Amino acid sequence: MAEAQANIGVVGLAVMGSNLARNLASREGNTVAVYNRTWERTETLITEHPEAGFIASETIEDFVASLQKPRTAIIMVQAGRGTDAVIDQLANLMEPGDIIVDGGNALFTDTIRREEAIRAKGLHFVGTGISGGEEGALNGPSIMPGGTKESYETLGPILASIAARADDGEPCVTHIGENGAGHFVKMIHNGIEYADMQLIAEAYDLLRNAAGYEPAEIADIFDDWNKGDLDSYLIEITAQVLRQVDAKTGKPFVDIVLDQAGSKGTGVWTVQNALDLGIPVSGIGEAVFARALSSKPAQRAAASDLPGPESPLTVEDREQFVEDVRRALYASKIVAYSQGFDAIVAGAEKYGWEIDLGAVAKIWRAGCIIRARFLGQITEAYTQTPDLVALVTAPYFREAVTGAQQSWRRVVADATWAGVPVPGFASALSYYDGLRAARLPAALIQGQRDFFGAHTYKRVDEEGSFHTLWSGDRSEVAQEGSSH
Repeated sequence: MAEAQANIGVVGLAVMGSNLARNLASREGNTVAVYNRTWERTETLITEHPEAGFIASETIEDFVASLQKPRTAIIMVQAGRGTDAVIDQLANLMEPGDIIVDGGNALFTDTIRREEAIRAKGLHFVGTGISGGEEGALNGPSIMPGGTKESYETLGPILASIAARADDGEPCVTHIGENGAGHFVKMIHNGIEYADMQLIAEAYDLLRNAAGYEPAEIADIFDDWNKGDLDSYLIEITAQVLRQVDAKTGKPFVDIVLDQAGSKGTGVWTVQNALDLGIPVSGIGEAVFARALSSKPAQRAAASDLPGPESPLTVEDREQFVEDVRRALYASKIVAYSQGFDAIVAGAEKYGWEIDLGAVAKIWRAGCIIRARFLGQITEAYTQTPDLVALVTAPYFREAVTGAQQSWRRVVADATWAGVPVPGFASALSYYDGLRAARLPAALIQGQRDFFGAHTYKRVDEEGSFHTLWSGDRSEVAQEGSSH
């Protein structure tokens, strides 16, 4: 049996797990135990990185024995049955007070189920969102742990030691809330990521296919945008991708890539759960649907000869067009983030979590994929007004969207005339217009529902629910619950 020496352990040593273990080992005060189902992968890690001082075990029994109490183990295995199997193995070997951390992209409802089962054994289960990809795992990710406050007393300092640091030096980790809260917030993060990437892709498409810029020129435009309000990791890497030249053909890299985007499911989960919560996340939804459409080559081929606009758009003032697209992109990004935070609020209410929205925005400022300058403004907005009804109504964002409005409208209209699809831009603008509308056509929909299904409706001038006894142009109104 291995002697208990490690204060933290990692199970699962694929790229993410190996990088996280190396990150942990590089921080003062950490001694890291490692275990993988196949010894060869463990052996490779300890051979290639002797400086890490890993405590390696060939069996999971020895791995658990090598951990100091309260034992803390981070699982980095593929979500699903594999996760459940490892959890069961650890739970059968651990003792009350020990901590099992799931650092994978688990569905938050699975985390709620697992936490309940593990708690019954006296153990702590911490579903933890980790964002930043392979690089983040190694050099500092944004970390979103759930679980009990008690477990965070042990786990918090360890996670803080490896988390990314924002410009103010603060570690990008905070206790999100009980049971599945951490994985729920990570899910929403990934949904926002989908929307952000789609909007950037639409901006590229407009600049190229409506204004006629080449990829390298668009890369320069994105580099310029990254010096202002749009400063973000995704804008930065987009410029790098657009500047890349394919070594084999000499063509722009973006032109040799098949235009079919994949998905790992977290964006879909976001939309599904937002529907259940009654929260419109149209920006995220359109991003998911756009990827789905891109991955239907047979349908696209069959429709390729359908007619487009009869008089295609001619961009006469390219500089103004670029500025309009920049402003439209910023406004649409604000809407996507606003919708994402609305979903977090609704999820917290449904599942009984106390989530600090300002703290969430704060830990997304570095390490994660959606890190961006304006997350500091989001933190400030929720710090000043914790019960903010909608992010887009906060003074800073209200001013930003107001200033972008005319450009935003021109871009959506120009895209229509150019025949360039902009589901992200258009849905964000429609959401904005729906949000600010004094009266929506939902009144007519309620009338239709009452007509064919007696679903009832509410009146603007009287309390209660009503049903109309429909008969041609004249009708009789009955109040729900009355004798009529």
